Amino acid sequence: MRKVRIAVLYAALALGANIAPGQAAWSGTPGLAQVSALRQGDMKKLEFHSTPKAVPDIAFQDATGGTHRLSEYRGKYLVVNFWATWCAPCRKEMPSLDRLQAEMGGDRLQVLPIATIRNRLPAILRFYKEDGIKTLPILIDPKAELARRMGVMGLPVTVILNPEGQEIARLIGEADWSGPDARAVLGALIGADGEGKGAGAEGAD
Repeated sequence: MRKVRIAVLYAALALGANIAPGQAAWSGTPGLAQVSALRQGDMKKLEFHSTPKAVPDIAFQDATGGTHRLSEYRGKYLVVNFWATWCAPCRKEMPSLDRLQAEMGGDRLQVLPIATIRNRLPAILRFYKEDGIKTLPILIDPKAELARRMGVMGLPVTVILNPEGQEIARLIGEADWSGPDARAVLGALIGADGEGKGAGAEGAD
């Protein structure tokens, strides 16, 4: 069924399907209406914006204290997950984000979990070890400044950024990010079929 939904999407694009007024096409990506139509299951909670939104370029840290910014990752889609070790739904969905990165992460997609609001590195390291989180980086928003500036009011919250570094969608709450529903939506965005890392790299030209 997932492959059928993706096939319908690309058939519509090939035929030059029209997008309703107010649902502007995104530069370099499928149109809003077409991608939104793929949402099933948990992805029904994923709200796409009618136009991309600017994102504050506020520094966050890695496990060694090195600083990073979202602008470093421009050129690929980002699945940015704000979470905390004390948040039970966050901990529950983290393994699915880990699988998503393992299966679809690469030149076109990157999962960035950013721990925010009262998180300590030892607790994060312990959680990664206990739950077998292997492919995701450890990133920390120590003063929750990035989360606040991005309007994160509770946890977990996941935002999707386009290759230009703009927010195009947001999901509030827990979701299965490694299931067929998430892969259908993300696969359509990156031009892949969602079957693995290699699929995302192929067809990039």
